[in-house]
Amino acid sequence: MASSSGTTTSSGGSYPIQNSGSDEDLQQLMNQRRKKRMISNRESARRSRKRKQKHLDDLTSQLNQLRKENNQIISSVSITTQHYISVEAENSVLRAQVVELSHRLQSLNEMIAFMYQPVDTGCGFEDEKYGGGGGTEFVDEFMNNSLSYLYANQPIMASADMIQY
Repeated sequence: MASSSGTTTSSGGSYPIQNSGSDEDLQQLMNQRRKKRMISNRESARRSRKRKQKHLDDLTSQLNQLRKENNQIISSVSITTQHYISVEAENSVLRAQVVELSHRLQSLNEMIAFMYQPVDTGCGFEDEKYGGGGGTEFVDEFMNNSLSYLYANQPIMASADMIQY
């Protein structure tokens, strides 16, 4: 490394060396460079640790945020599931009511159809009172007199005692 004209460093620079204290100066220069390199390496390692710590903190923060969002989604799914079950139960009740009301409507329609039929009382007066015009008079009379419906559906019965005369 040492020559009479100068010394070459690792950085490519050339320093003149004096013969009298050249070994001590060279040693001192190398020690300064080594200290400078050590300080630079320590700073670089410190910056690297700082970056890694910041990255770790960012990842930890992101993990906490994702856990929070996950818990919110789980809660939302749970609420939605409960709401779905509630709505499904209500729909089931409504379907049962539709079936029940359909049967009631069918029964009422059958009753109305029965009321429109002319009533045959067996005494020959049905044309005059209950159906000479196709049954509409009977319906009108039924609407005006609620008790007539009870008698219109009952056949006239004669007891055996009445016929003995």
